[in-house]
Amino acid sequence: MNYMSLDDLKNAWIFRHNSLPIEASDRAAIKPFTEPRANQLWDTFVSKQVDHPDFFKQGDWAFNNNTWKDSDNWESTWDSDDPALPELIQEHLNWDINTVVYYCVNRKYVIECRWEVFQRCWKNFLFMDDGALLIGKRRDEVVQFSSDGTFKIGQKGR
Repeated sequence: MNYMSLDDLKNAWIFRHNSLPIEASDRAAIKPFTEPRANQLWDTFVSKQVDHPDFFKQGDWAFNNNTWKDSDNWESTWDSDDPALPELIQEHLNWDINTVVYYCVNRKYVIECRWEVFQRCWKNFLFMDDGALLIGKRRDEVVQFSSDGTFKIGQKGR
């Protein structure tokens, strides 16, 4: 089995937070991976060397300064009543709404959903902002969210 129940997720409360309600259909589309599957996806799409974004090193595409093109603040938008992602992210991730995305927190913690679901629920996901990467399946564009309220956009290497 590749997925676990959203209710079994360690931080499941972020998807049940009263101030950021999520429709039942969106909650059903948010699929956390089991630890073995998360490990496999992390190895494939992120890094075979490290377990967490804090430890990227030479050889990891996310460590390469050429990966990152621009940065901005997500926290001010998160704190506002505006439900939309920051404009720079929307412009950078010009993906079809059905694009499968992976929210990669660390080697053990990867969540899958569709791009349209992430766009509606991004504020919930950002409770986990400690270097998490947003990656699209078969896409090169990437976003990294930092706990200081900033994000970086870029193109991951192959």
